[in-house]
Amino acid sequence: MAAHIIADDAEALAVAASLAEEFRAGASARDVERRLPRAELDRLSASGLLAVTVPAAHGGADVSARTLSEIFRLLASADASLAQIPQSHFAYVNVIRRQGTERQRKFFFAELLSGARLGNAQSEAGTKHVQDIRTRLEPRPDGSYDLTGVKHYSTGALFAHWIPVLARADDDALHVAYVPHDAPGLTVVDDWDGLGQRTTASGTVRLEGVRVPADRVLPHHLTFQGPQLHGAVAQLLHAAIDTGIAVGALAEAVLFVRTKSRPWFESGVDTAAEDPLLIQRFGELAVQVRASEALLGDAARAVDAARADLTDGTAAEASIAVAAAKVVAARTAVEVAGALFEVSGTRSALNSLNLHRHWRDARTHTLHDPVRWKVQHIGRYVLNDTLPPRHGLL
Repeated sequence: MAAHIIADDAEALAVAASLAEEFRAGASARDVERRLPRAELDRLSASGLLAVTVPAAHGGADVSARTLSEIFRLLASADASLAQIPQSHFAYVNVIRRQGTERQRKFFFAELLSGARLGNAQSEAGTKHVQDIRTRLEPRPDGSYDLTGVKHYSTGALFAHWIPVLARADDDALHVAYVPHDAPGLTVVDDWDGLGQRTTASGTVRLEGVRVPADRVLPHHLTFQGPQLHGAVAQLLHAAIDTGIAVGALAEAVLFVRTKSRPWFESGVDTAAEDPLLIQRFGELAVQVRASEALLGDAARAVDAARADLTDGTAAEASIAVAAAKVVAARTAVEVAGALFEVSGTRSALNSLNLHRHWRDARTHTLHDPVRWKVQHIGRYVLNDTLPPRHGLL
């Protein structure tokens, strides 16, 4: 596999903007047909965007959190399913950065620079809660492991070259095993049938005695023993996806009202775009989208500041800023995607137009990590100076 190597933040943003426009053209058809974006993901790999967080010492651009979040906002404004697929990729690149040995970093960063994609086998269904991980790493006499378990919501796994699997070892501590997609005993099942983000293939991963060499296992539990940005970066990308959905839905509404909607007869105007009540509503929606974009930028700057000087205090500020961005972005995505029909009129509800994909994507993606708990942590921080928890979801 060969991939372009992106030099810096400016090039990364230019490439992302270009690909977003390319991917936008087929987004609706892919959703309707549930046509999985294999070709588009190959384009993403070849572009070098999936390696932009590789450290400069290993040949990467090591872009800022601000740039990374903007990449995801751009992609999600075009195709929210496509943007969702690499979210876990970057989360598990961060695990390699923080917990990998020099040998592990050298190997995996070279893989990434060549275009390799990381998937996700993290969540499990039917357990007590999201952090009740029961997949096991059983040690073998030669130092390797046997990996056994079943994972759900495994976004990216079907398209991945490497699948990071969250599992517990003998001491019950969390580890990440990086498993090649063709490992014996590994099965990826395309059984995702969500109402939104239909082409993420977020299905099931089954692991039956998968042999994993010791040097492909990283101690993820150590990530949370000191100040960290693992959760902040992961949630920042979720906030960027929600913001991108809102941006895309608003743009779709603008185009529809300008070109297809009729004015209400009582308005006394010739076009729907001149209707004062529609103008008012578009102004309200635009304010919400701009607020989401502003909070996303503020959160990314807080992450970058903490990355330059990582302490308990800076990590907390970053987590809270990201939480605020995610709360507003999630609410905005659902409201703007729903308001698309309100402002566009009856014709917009035609199933053949597939405008409802924006709402379906927003409603599905915003179920990630409930914002009600983010509001709780923000309130505790503001009122009682309580630092947010280090569990990777904030």
